[in-house]
Amino acid sequence: MSRRLTGTGVLTAGMCLVLGCSSGTSEQPDAGLADTGLADLRVTTEIDGLNKPWDVVAAPDGTVLTGERSGRFVVRRPDGTTSDLIADQTDLYAEGETGLMGMELAQDFSTSRALYTCQGVTGGEGENRIAVFRWTVDPDWTTLTRTATVLDGIPVASNGRHGGCRILAAPDGSLFVGTGDTASPTVPQDPESLGGKVLHIEADGSAAADAPGRVYTLGHRNVQGLAFAPGTDRLYEVEQGTSRDDELNLLVPGGNYGYKPDLLPGVYDESVPMTDPERVPGALGAVWSSGEPTIATPGLTFVDGAAWGEWSGAAVISSQQGEKLVFLKLSEDGSSVSREAVALENEYGRLRSLTSLPDGSFLMTTDNGSDDRVLRVTP
Repeated sequence: MSRRLTGTGVLTAGMCLVLGCSSGTSEQPDAGLADTGLADLRVTTEIDGLNKPWDVVAAPDGTVLTGERSGRFVVRRPDGTTSDLIADQTDLYAEGETGLMGMELAQDFSTSRALYTCQGVTGGEGENRIAVFRWTVDPDWTTLTRTATVLDGIPVASNGRHGGCRILAAPDGSLFVGTGDTASPTVPQDPESLGGKVLHIEADGSAAADAPGRVYTLGHRNVQGLAFAPGTDRLYEVEQGTSRDDELNLLVPGGNYGYKPDLLPGVYDESVPMTDPERVPGALGAVWSSGEPTIATPGLTFVDGAAWGEWSGAAVISSQQGEKLVFLKLSEDGSSVSREAVALENEYGRLRSLTSLPDGSFLMTTDNGSDDRVLRVTP
């Protein structure tokens, strides 16, 4: 089923520093906000008519591919044509927060035509789980063919809650996979479970050298954003908090990020801190947290390039409940935040995935459940 590309709509949104920021927005930039260096953003629609597009990727030739949580793939080609891709998703498990989730192009996509998905899978005897699949796409972007199961056995809840799941391809071709804790009290701290973790695997699914048992970091609640800071090897993740404290974390191999929701045996207790050093000795603190209440943070990217001015190199976090973007200028060592600003507040509803592009812009998906879109944000 084809869809018309609507790329002519352009909106300008005011931005403001977090302190003193109002909940309203204007189509004209507020001159009083000019000191943020982010007075204007240009937003255009790449694809519309979607339903909960969980992730989006862009190929070297400019093709944009997104996937709905229900399992549907939609492509926008460089000539502007937009259509569904044929893909066998008969074993897709789509329930609650789980379904077709993270997508990522292989580092050698230009030659291999390979990409990865992280998605729920139905089991032969009710053993539902989450798996990472490798696919190839034909040159005309009409058909996706599943070629390998790269990783299997990531746990999933019966109602699909806290399914994760984000994929990031490292420069060496290995994959980082962020997972959810399935709302289980013991999963985040269980080194034998693949849930509530950031995993690091080679392209064939074997454990990377810095991730015994494939576990790179543990003690997470629901990891849905992964990104490298530009020009560095610093890997960050963003995860959704309980009723408070969504977190941005700087990851180190073997690090424990301190989520331990098992105050009572068998009870998933979300009253515990997102990072609990008293109960998790050596737990690593967050670079940034949202405070109270949670704003629900499913996406992370970094902006780069002269057009972003002093914000070049800043982290950008999407928000579902807060319906906004959060820009974070990090310290020189990347371990703290020196400046914070918000953008597009209440302009497009719930915001989910963020994907940087080589020209300095980034793609963003909405998560409203009807007439969702893939948007391009340009400084």
